[in-house]
Amino acid sequence: MSGSVKKIADVTFKAGKTIDWEGMANLLVSDEARKEFSNLRRAFDDVNSQLQTKFSQEPEPINWGYYRKGIGSRLVDMYKERPTTIPKFVDMVTPQYKPKFDALLVELKEAEQKSLKESERLEKEVADVQELKKKLSTMTAEEYFEKHPELKKKFDDEIQNDYWGY
Repeated sequence: MSGSVKKIADVTFKAGKTIDWEGMANLLVSDEARKEFSNLRRAFDDVNSQLQTKFSQEPEPINWGYYRKGIGSRLVDMYKERPTTIPKFVDMVTPQYKPKFDALLVELKEAEQKSLKESERLEKEVADVQELKKKLSTMTAEEYFEKHPELKKKFDDEIQNDYWGY
């Protein structure tokens, strides 16, 4: 097996071991995100498996006799004597998608910050509701209206306008 192909297979295998799939899965909040993440992990595992099986094996030696019978010895000998060089792979795709990926990472960080702020706000709101729930049985109307002046104004307006809800 060529050294570079073996290196690629080894690197992808090691990369698969170092990815914290469970940690990333715990950060997902929607069912759609979990589904997409599951698809991504399955695709990664499929590609990694193919790399491990296809490129970790030595290629079978060429059976020149078989090709001599089917094609003819002159053409087969020409290919057998000619040195075979495999062109070096030039990645033309990654440069196109790298800026898009980087932009998505920035967008992800912004969404993460927004989500953290909203989570913090909701936690505070839950704490306020729990505190109110504890005090509600002993709280007077005046104490409640101190915390919610908009409701006091609404009730005062209804009483003043003689609107009693029916």
